Amino acid sequence: MNCITVKGIRTYSYHGCLQEEAAIGGYYEVDLELYCNFKPASLTDDLSLTINYVDANRIVEEEMSVPSKLIETVAYRILHRLKQNFHVLERARIEIKKLNPPIDGDTRYVSVIIDE
Repeated sequence: MNCITVKGIRTYSYHGCLQEEAAIGGYYEVDLELYCNFKPASLTDDLSLTINYVDANRIVEEEMSVPSKLIETVAYRILHRLKQNFHVLERARIEIKKLNPPIDGDTRYVSVIIDE
């Protein structure tokens, strides 16, 4: 199986359970690992036989723009959209990092990971 990665998709989004998070928003970073067999695409130079990372990036940006209390919810929305849009997708690993989360202490980020 082959892998296409898109790392460091940066967004300013409005996710969180705290009222301030929904009003003020914050910075997020999303990493994708998209597993598929892109050998047929490489042999034919046909983009339709692989995963278009421009479209994958767009899906992430669209789903990150929909406010949610949980980044877990956003991660599964992204996974669902990727599966809908790319018939060659066999497995995906999605990590959403909430940068500088509003918790006590000096924490660079919290994240959720889906790998299925």
